[in-house]
Parts: sequence; structure tokens; C-alpha cells
Amino acid sequence: MTQKPLVLVTDDVHSMLLEGLQQLGFKVDYKPNMPYQDVFSLVHQYSGIVINSKMKMTKELMGLAPKMQFIARLGSGLEIIDLIAAKQLGISVFSAPEGNRNAVAEHALGQLLALANNLVLADGEVRNREWNREKMRGWELEGKTVGIIGFGNNGSAFAKKLSGFDVQVLAYDKYNVDYARDYSFVEECTSIDRLQDICDVISLHVPLDDSTHYLVDSEFVKKCKDGVIIINSARGKVVDTEALISGLSSGKIGGACLDVFENEKPFTFTDNESLMYQKLYDFDQVILSPHVAGWTVESKYKIASSLLGQISNLATRH
Repeated sequence: MTQKPLVLVTDDVHSMLLEGLQQLGFKVDYKPNMPYQDVFSLVHQYSGIVINSKMKMTKELMGLAPKMQFIARLGSGLEIIDLIAAKQLGISVFSAPEGNRNAVAEHALGQLLALANNLVLADGEVRNREWNREKMRGWELEGKTVGIIGFGNNGSAFAKKLSGFDVQVLAYDKYNVDYARDYSFVEECTSIDRLQDICDVISLHVPLDDSTHYLVDSEFVKKCKDGVIIINSARGKVVDTEALISGLSSGKIGGACLDVFENEKPFTFTDNESLMYQKLYDFDQVILSPHVAGWTVESKYKIASSLLGQISNLATRH
């Protein structure tokens, strides 16, 4: 009897992906809690692997997997995969940015509205039986200018959410042109400078690479409109946290909505990081969440469905 090809699933996924893989003829090893180091001694037996951010598919790791046909990324960020090595080794790489784009857009908008209306502060005070209405007076999005840096799946989805808020939307995407043709309310900009000059809110939707690492640094902040709101639901290292804190302290930055951070493992904070993040946490005008913008019940299904479709197409070709 021919042995079924094995697929390793290293993170929590919707059951339909597991069932779908089995229907395609794979035997599935579902090990969402597997330590990263354990993969090195086991990967040689797998024809496919399903990963999330904790699993980095390096050239070394792929070199230990002669049977590997595909790597399926639960989500969009491909910086955890050595794409050059994968191509050289003939390994297909699948991702599902369309699976959580709506979730990310809704989350970014939710954080922005919570910040504008002081909802986190107000909730805490009401629970503490305080009733400070004037202190909680918010501000409206209507009439504001919102800048979107990166107009791919997430950036365009965020723009779509803004379409009913009577805001001016500017977009910058260095990789594309004529990308906003289906968004009559969006102005394409040829440089980030225009966004910095006039935007009340700037939302980041870019991948992490050499060109976007610390995209938002002290020089970036200096060029922005006074009181700008920064939204980051992309990758933590797109923003220099120290520069962000400095901007918040001076008032140059009016607030921030952050779902991602430079270090997302609080138990590993150095003493300096602990001090830095405590400064960030102490700002009332900052809304924080633990990298869950794309983490919804619906996106879990959508991501699984997208990856299963891509894997099915590969299996059909083979």
C-alpha cells in the first residue's frame, strides 16, 4: 500500500483545512503546540507544512525537507519564509492575505473610533463609578484626511471601510500605479510627503522588509502634520517605538492605534524594553491590542478555505 504524503500543521487552524487535506489524500499531523526546534528533526518526512508566525522557514530548515512540496502560511506576512530558497528548491509557497483583510480593516477602524471617542478611558471610569462627560468629549472622523501607506489587500480594505465616513483618503503604494481606480474617493499620491503634510491619520499596511523597517522613525514623525494619529496593524518593526514615544510625549503625535509591536513576547523584555513599553502603556491616547487584527472567527475559516484551494490546485497538477 502506498503511504500517504504527510502534512505538518504547526498552528491552530479551522477544522475544514484538516478535513480538506485528508480528502486530498494527505495524512495530517496536527501539532499546534510543537516547539520550533522540534521541527528540524522531523521535517524530512513531510510533503507540506502549514505555519504561522512562530515558525520561520529558513533555507537551513527547507534543506532538511527533501519531500517538501509546499509551505502554507496562515495569513499574509511572508517575511518568515526564505522565498529565494523555496524557489530554488521547487517548493510552492501559499498565503492567504485575502482571508483576513476584512478583519484587519474592521479592527483598524475600531481602534481609531475607540481612540477618537475615548472609549477605553470612558469604560474604565464608568466601571469605577466616575461620570466625567466633558473629559470624555471626543472628535469625529468626518472632514479629516486619512492616509494609507500600502494599498494591497489590507490597505484597500481599510479604505473601503472609510468610504462612508466623509473623509478625504490619500494612498501611497510604491509598488503599484493606478491601484485606486475602483475607489473614486481615494487620491493616489506619488510620494509619502503629501500624506505627511496634510493627513490627520496615517495607517500602515506594508510588509516588513529592508525598505519598511523603521519606516516611521524620528524623521518621518518630524515631517508629519502636528497631532497626527498613527495606526499600525502591519508589522511592529515598521515603527520605531522610541520615535513613537518621543512624538507622543511632545504632542507631535496625537495618538496611536497599535496591534503590532517590535517585541511581541513580553516575557522576553529586557530591562530597557520593559521601561520603553511601560512609557508607551502610560499614554491615555494609545489603543493597544495583542496582534489580533486579523484574528476573527470568520477570518479563521476564510484563511483555511483559501489555503485549501491553493493546495488542491497544486495536488491536481501533481
